[in-house]
Amino acid sequence: MLTGFARAFRTPDLRKKLLFTLGIIVVYRVGTHIPIPGVNYQAVQQCVTEASGNQGLFGLVNMFSGGALLQITVFALGIMPYITASIILQLLTVVIPRLEALKKEGQAGTAKITQYTRYLTIALAILQGTGLVATARSGALFSGCTVAGNIVPDRAIFNTIVMVICMTAGTAVVMWLGELITDRGIGNGMSILMFISIAATFPSALWAIKKQGTLAGGWIEFGTVILVGLVMVGLVVFVEQAQRRIPVQYAKRMIGRRSYGGTSTYIPLKVNQAGVIPVIFASSLLYIPALIAQFSGGNSGWKTWIQQNLTKGDHPIYITMYFLLIVFFAFFYVAISFNPEEVADNMKKYGGFIPGIRAGRPTAEYLSYVLNRITWPGSLYLGLIALVPTMALVGFGASQNFPFGGTSILIIVGVGLETVKQIESQLQQRNYEGFLR
Repeated sequence: MLTGFARAFRTPDLRKKLLFTLGIIVVYRVGTHIPIPGVNYQAVQQCVTEASGNQGLFGLVNMFSGGALLQITVFALGIMPYITASIILQLLTVVIPRLEALKKEGQAGTAKITQYTRYLTIALAILQGTGLVATARSGALFSGCTVAGNIVPDRAIFNTIVMVICMTAGTAVVMWLGELITDRGIGNGMSILMFISIAATFPSALWAIKKQGTLAGGWIEFGTVILVGLVMVGLVVFVEQAQRRIPVQYAKRMIGRRSYGGTSTYIPLKVNQAGVIPVIFASSLLYIPALIAQFSGGNSGWKTWIQQNLTKGDHPIYITMYFLLIVFFAFFYVAISFNPEEVADNMKKYGGFIPGIRAGRPTAEYLSYVLNRITWPGSLYLGLIALVPTMALVGFGASQNFPFGGTSILIIVGVGLETVKQIESQLQQRNYEGFLR
């Protein structure tokens, strides 16, 4: 792989793309450290230090922003509004005929859906920015911090509007940077920025485990966490690459004097067809009741129950609901993203068939049967990956959103594999061996 990187840098056009991507990453990381106007930077730093390892409800979002959320910086919202908007548009494509028609129009329709995603991203950024500012003003962003009420000294309406505008503009810039990487760099820009945001929290999280450790000055806990992380990365790579290949045969057709078809191929159905989307859905859904309870007044019974059972990642009720939601959303997302009837119709249209299965409806039923069979182990794998590492690492004093936890490790491995494959394909186009021999 190192030789492959060296060859990539020796290729002029690939070197330009890699250096451009690295430059955008540097700009993005600089923006995560620039505080917005109206924030008491010293109070924020004191609260961040006091809340280290106990980030509460905002820990997951803070991880996706590379630590910028709790710092209340220009890029505090990070890439999350765009991710949420993309997921919403993808779900609406199934239920709104107009969006489904745009999706089938090819590049022009995709460009229109992308424009809708941008508008929705800005709207979500305004809502999330307003919520973050209101939370910071009330002192609820850092519960238990002695100076949490002094984070926003000036609570005038004009100052609040300026803060929301700055964070919304930061989200728009992040979205633009991601699209620049996609167009002129290597890999998917939004995925690369998410990868960098999560990877940026590695050093501090690892060092926190070392400082809290008691065996050999914390080095044994540190080494154990590194070893567990490498094992989990290997497991995720193995499962993410696993797929069920359904053979497809295309009949030979004579058109004039030329022969077409007669080839054999396959339909690759991944074991984890849904990717990391079910984990994000489940996390977001469990985040909502805890957020409502945090902002509601009084001490009602439902609020007490939520605070006791749905705000701690190691509580049995939270673990059970989290696992069941991941399994449910895995089946739900696969059902809306893969249409067996459409695949069967396309195969029949071009003269393709699965050996031993009749074309048309029997093919669609067979694809649905196979897809349901492989989605079960895929959904259970997602649930275990999301829970087991997190619970094990909490015992070493790590936060529940440590980078070697379930959500982050799935994203890091998925983005890493996809980026390496893109560099690999471009190297092979230039008659190089690439990374994978």
